Amino acid sequence: MKKQEYAIVDIETTGGNASYSKITEIAIVIHDGEKVIDRWETLVNPQKNIPPAIFALTGITNEMVENAPTFDLISDQVFEMLNNRVFVAHNVNFDYSFVRHELGEAGLKWTARKLCTVRATRKIRPGLPSYSLGRLCTSLDIVLENRHRAGGDADATAILFSRLLEWDADAELSKMIKNTAQDQRLPPNLPPQDFENLPEKPGVYYFHDEHSKVIYVGKAINLKKRVASHFTGHKITPQRQNFLKDTYSISFEICATELMALLLEGSEIKKLWPKYNKALKKYEPKFGLFNYEARSGYQYLAIGKITKNQKCIETFSSLYDGNNKLRELGTKFEIDYRFCIYGVNCQEADLLDTLKEDLPDLSSHNDKIDAALDFFKSSLPSFAILDKGRTPDEKSCIWVDKGHFYGMGYISSDLVITQISEVKEHITRYASNQYFVQVINAFAEKAPSRVRLLEDSNT
Repeated sequence: MKKQEYAIVDIETTGGNASYSKITEIAIVIHDGEKVIDRWETLVNPQKNIPPAIFALTGITNEMVENAPTFDLISDQVFEMLNNRVFVAHNVNFDYSFVRHELGEAGLKWTARKLCTVRATRKIRPGLPSYSLGRLCTSLDIVLENRHRAGGDADATAILFSRLLEWDADAELSKMIKNTAQDQRLPPNLPPQDFENLPEKPGVYYFHDEHSKVIYVGKAINLKKRVASHFTGHKITPQRQNFLKDTYSISFEICATELMALLLEGSEIKKLWPKYNKALKKYEPKFGLFNYEARSGYQYLAIGKITKNQKCIETFSSLYDGNNKLRELGTKFEIDYRFCIYGVNCQEADLLDTLKEDLPDLSSHNDKIDAALDFFKSSLPSFAILDKGRTPDEKSCIWVDKGHFYGMGYISSDLVITQISEVKEHITRYASNQYFVQVINAFAEKAPSRVRLLEDSNT
């Protein structure tokens, strides 16, 4: 039976992602599980300029690669050296994504089992101060020459791999290179226990960087399954590659329902503003309903754009929705159309000061504005959504107060709620926005049996 062989690879590139960057140097060291049996390296012409920051790191210049072969010219040799061997690298997903992409561009379909020496060293030699290649070489007395050059780093990784084979009393390497090994799909800096601790329940999960700062927040029906999906496939987008590299730990909070998880996710994104969250940031309301009094004493209702920290009566995700609501109020209360301003900047101004006649009675007009606002505010419902809890002895409660998401929490399953005051002590406050209200209202329409209308005991 042929002995398992390993291709230990290191590359230098023009940048951090395989979609837009190219390989400038590659080194491959073939190891038979006992010793190095072959070695090859070459500069590669990336057919694009090497950025100054990359030159400063690697020392590779545009002049050095000008006469080097392009990757398609060496692709057959690279494929031959990698084929049917375990692909080994320090932070393996980075090197693997580039090589797989470049081989694919050359028309060669290739996949391989992978072994990450960062993760392998964490398992076999836990507790070291750092697992970067340079720091590991210092800690383990490995000679590292030509740092940040493919040949030097590949040779050092080969020595590290040989040491790991010697120290691997529990056969961790064999477990890791199995196709089904979950560890091999995890980011290199993520402790496997963080993933193993994830429950198969609804909730919100948090990815943290090396300084414990939250860099991504997500929600899930099944926390373990959803988090695992972040680490599958071979996407080579810059965001995904940086995301995996920056992930050092995962924490989570179990929620009773998917709706609670969605609301908590949105609230946490709004509060923490993680660098890798994009989708929910676009749901910030853009328009508001404003009421102001001009110097003439006449009150106005207006729909306008919301500026930072500007307060308004109600928010709307679109100008269309806001204008419709204003038109509805104006018609119902017979407000002079000239005092309803649609879709302009709402700066206080005496727009009608130049008109000395044909104006409505001031007192009567302002009473109509006040009545419209009172009606609008009073028409917004207060209700609770009561649903299953995290355990059989509790139930979840989401509270909407006068049309706005107020908060959520958990109450005893045998507690009967009839008044708003009975909810407050069990609720954690969260900031509301129109997206949350839309989601809650949509749920309430689909599940009316879970909705409990509430009254304020003070009214």
